[in-house]
Amino acid sequence: MASLRDIQNRINSTKKTKQITNAMQMVSASKLNKAEQNAKSFVPYSEKIQEVVASIANGGDVASHPMLQAREVKKTAYFVITSDRGLAGAYNSSILRAVYRDIQQRHQSKDEYVVIAVGRVGRDFFAKRNMPIAREITGLADQPNFADIKDLTSETVQMYIDEEIDELNIYYNHYVSAISQEVSTTKLLPLTNINPEGKQLSSYEYEPNQEEILEVLLPQYAESVLYGALLDGKASEHAARMTAMQSATDNANDLIDELSLSYNRARQAAITQEITEIVGGAAAQE
Repeated sequence: MASLRDIQNRINSTKKTKQITNAMQMVSASKLNKAEQNAKSFVPYSEKIQEVVASIANGGDVASHPMLQAREVKKTAYFVITSDRGLAGAYNSSILRAVYRDIQQRHQSKDEYVVIAVGRVGRDFFAKRNMPIAREITGLADQPNFADIKDLTSETVQMYIDEEIDELNIYYNHYVSAISQEVSTTKLLPLTNINPEGKQLSSYEYEPNQEEILEVLLPQYAESVLYGALLDGKASEHAARMTAMQSATDNANDLIDELSLSYNRARQAAITQEITEIVGGAAAQE
């Protein structure tokens, strides 16, 4: 049985851990509010550029851009968004489990795919397994700007245009609510289904012409989808970390209660033992 000092030391250390997890929970909650605003504010732009691109792409014979044309898939790219740090519950493991399972099911050779890793956790996961990493970026800010990831998104889209890859899939955690995030998988390239909901498209007049505008807009649209997924993933990361730290704080409270009960029982047993020894000693002297 642990001594009173050992139990008290465990109580003190658990209280210190609780202070840390509680502080991390509040920090993540603050970051989540900003990340959620960023993700929501980006949606109107994303929807509008999708509408314009869909209007041009479905407008007739101008849809000849390589990003709109499906071709034989010889190499697939997986754009995987994870975090740079842990302590976020199942945020990283759920994404990595999904993409690793799909890669194992779809490909027989490492020559058939490449990984584009966003986040240190994902990069280390694929590097440890000797999986081909074509591009990577780590150390992104908690509230990233488009400039932080522009080079990576541009290079990724250019890889498809240059036929280095024939298909691009995005894996990230979609933000549903503060307590719910779900793994989202999207095939971004080729853009064969750019208007999946069948919305009524607006009519536009283009200057100089549709084909030249499409040449500029399509890469921008693809890059905006990647950036939107990053914003969504960041909101999910902060929500997952906030929930994980809240659970850790609750578990610390439960452990403190159990240890306090054990401490009181041990203390009572020690007092009872001392009384018994005093009574026994007094009786022996009579």
